[in-house]
Amino acid sequence: MHSDKAWSPYLAGGLSGLVSILSVWIAGQYFGASTTFVRIAGMIESVFTPERVAQLEYFVRVAPRVDWQWMFVTGILVGSFIAAWTSGTFKKQWVPDMWNSKFGHTPVKRGFMAFFGGAIAMFGARMADG
Repeated sequence: MHSDKAWSPYLAGGLSGLVSILSVWIAGQYFGASTTFVRIAGMIESVFTPERVAQLEYFVRVAPRVDWQWMFVTGILVGSFIAAWTSGTFKKQWVPDMWNSKFGHTPVKRGFMAFFGGAIAMFGARMADG
């Protein structure tokens, strides 16, 4: 779906680059998101077994907490919603048309492919310490 109000990909890319530069300049931190998902998992787990999370070596080093990276990932979610809404391209849809055409309407196959792809992406990101 294309709209005349859609954001220019060049403007959006340029603004992303500017935010990346400002992130390093102001906070001394590079963009990253994968640690946030691990921290969120730690936050959820600490609701049920806080003593277990406190003992895990990884969570001693990378505390499950809300930090700038968590806010960055939240900002991506909120910003993408605002961009879609203001461009007139927002629509409620459980499964994108592309996914439906490639993987069908069966939730099991789509879920498996999404999980498998996400696992590979997360593994690579964690290997790169990102």
